[in-house]
Amino acid sequence: MKRILIDTNSYAAFKRDNPIAVNTLKMVEYIGVNIIVLGEILSGFKGGSKEAKNREELEQFLDSPRVHVVQMDEETAEFYAKIYWDLKKKGKPIPTNDIWVAASAMRHGLALFTFDGHFNDINGLLLL
Repeated sequence: MKRILIDTNSYAAFKRDNPIAVNTLKMVEYIGVNIIVLGEILSGFKGGSKEAKNREELEQFLDSPRVHVVQMDEETAEFYAKIYWDLKKKGKPIPTNDIWVAASAMRHGLALFTFDGHFNDINGLLLL
């Protein structure tokens, strides 16, 4: 069984009943969510007409025994620095939040479940 970290777009796809997202999240044993992704998800709810409903559904998702909020620490920052400079040398910048997401996945040994292609430019990142 796989252990993954979800990206914001993966959670959104899951909530829209995207078959790839739904099936992937059904088959994994461990679903990590980092603070960056959690913040992006919550900010997407703000001001929306379904904010309360979306928050409730997110809480239910987070309450699953397979879902874990993964912490970011000094080792995560080391991964961030390496990823940042590798991408800079390649001339392939990506959004700062996405570097943190990738660093978090690498720090915790998790495959990143995302629909964003720019993560392919990160050396050593396992993608699902």
